[in-house]
Amino acid sequence: MAAVNMTEGKIPQKLVSYAVPLILSNMFQLTYHAVDSMIVGQFVGKEALASVGTSAPVTNLLVLGISGLCVGASVIMSEFYGAGDGKGLRKELATTLVAGMGLALFLALMGFMYAPALLALMQVPGPVLEVASGYLRIVCLGVPFTFLYNALSYALKSTGDSRTPLYFLIFSSVLNVLLDLLFVGWLHGGVNASAAATVVSQALSAALCVLHIRLRMPELRIRPEEWKPDKKLLKRTLQYGGITALQQSCQPIGKLFIQGAVNALGVDAMACFSAVGRIDDYACMPAQNISSAITTFMAQNRGAGKSERVWEGFREGMMLEAAYGALICAATFLLKENVMLLFVDPSQTRVIADGVTYLKWMSLFYFFPAMTNGVQGYFRGMGKMKMTLWGTLTQISFRALFVFLLTPVWSIAGVAFASAVGWTFMLLLEVPFVLYGKKKAYSRKSVK
Repeated sequence: MAAVNMTEGKIPQKLVSYAVPLILSNMFQLTYHAVDSMIVGQFVGKEALASVGTSAPVTNLLVLGISGLCVGASVIMSEFYGAGDGKGLRKELATTLVAGMGLALFLALMGFMYAPALLALMQVPGPVLEVASGYLRIVCLGVPFTFLYNALSYALKSTGDSRTPLYFLIFSSVLNVLLDLLFVGWLHGGVNASAAATVVSQALSAALCVLHIRLRMPELRIRPEEWKPDKKLLKRTLQYGGITALQQSCQPIGKLFIQGAVNALGVDAMACFSAVGRIDDYACMPAQNISSAITTFMAQNRGAGKSERVWEGFREGMMLEAAYGALICAATFLLKENVMLLFVDPSQTRVIADGVTYLKWMSLFYFFPAMTNGVQGYFRGMGKMKMTLWGTLTQISFRALFVFLLTPVWSIAGVAFASAVGWTFMLLLEVPFVLYGKKKAYSRKSVK
C-alpha cells in the first residue's frame, strides 16, 4: 500500500478509506487482549480472568504512555508529508525512534520490577495477586516491541497508509489466537502462557513493520546520517508527544482508581468488570479510529496551507462519529446477553447478570465517547495538544469520583453512570473552544 495524499480528493471518501483499515487494525489488536480474557475465562477460571482484568489498567498505562509519544510525533510527520518535506519526515521518525525506545526500555524494567507493588496498591485480593503479578511481569517485557510497532505504524499512517499495519496485525493476531489455544487450552499453561503468546505476537508485528519500510517505503527509509536526533524536532516532539502521553496516560491512571473501587466489591464484580471492560474497548475503538482519521486529515491539510479544507474535514468527521455512535448504541442494547457469554462461562450467572445490567445502561451512553473522540481529533489535528490533556483530565476525574460515589449503591451499574458523567463534563469543557476556534478562523478569512 502506497502513501495517500489527503490534501486532494473527496473528503468523506478520504476519511472513510483511512478510518476503516484503522478500525479493523485495532479490532485485531484488541483481539490480543480479548482472546486472553475469553480463553483464560473458559479454560482456567474466574480468578484467572480477574487477574487479567485487574492487570489491564497497569498495562494500558505503560502502552498508552509510549503510544502517546507516537501519536504526537505522527501529527508532526503528517505536517511534513502534507508539505512535501521528505527529509523532515525522516528526521522526525528517527528522533521519535531513538527517544521513544529509551523510554520503552525504562518502562519495561520498572513494570517488571514493581508489578506486585502496583497491584497491591490497587487492593487486589491475595488469591489473585500472585497470578496477576506473573501475568503483568511477562506483558511488561513486550513494551519495547509495542513501542516499535506503534512508532512505525503511526509513521505509515501519517503518510495516509492505514492498510499495511492492518495486514501485519491480522497475521500476528491469528498467531496469538493459535498460541493461546496451544499454551493455555491444550498445554494448560495458565495466564503466564497467555501473556507470553501476546508478547511473541507483538514482536512479530513490529518486525514486519521494519521489513516493510525497508523494502517498500523509501519515504520513511532513514539514512545513516539522519539517525542523529534533531534537537529542534526533539523539543517539538516532546511538547506534542509528552502532552499526548500524559493525556493517554490519564485514562488508565483513572482506571486504576476505578479498578480499586470495583475490587472492593469482590471477585464476581472483578470478573464482570474485566469482561465489560473488553466490550467497552471494542465499542469505543471505532470512534477513536475516526478521530485518528480527522487528526491526520487536518494535519496534512494544515501543512499544505488548505485551511478551508481543514474545517470541511472536521465537519465530515463529526458526522461519521455521530452515525457510528447511534449504531453502537443500538447494537449493544440488542446483543448485550450474547456478548457477555463470549467472555464468561454460562455457569457464572451472577457475573453475566451484572454484565448485562451494565451494558443495558451503556447502550444509552456510548454516543458520548463518539462525540468526545471527534473533538479530540480536532485538537490533535490543529496541534492543540494541551486541550486534549485538559479534556481527558476532566473526563476521568469526574468519572473516578462518581464511581466511588455510585458503586456502593448500584454496584457495576454505577460505573456506567459515572462514565456518562465524565463524558458530559468533557464535552462541556471542549465544545466552546471548538466553536471559538471556528469563529476565529472564519473571521480571519473574512478580513483577508
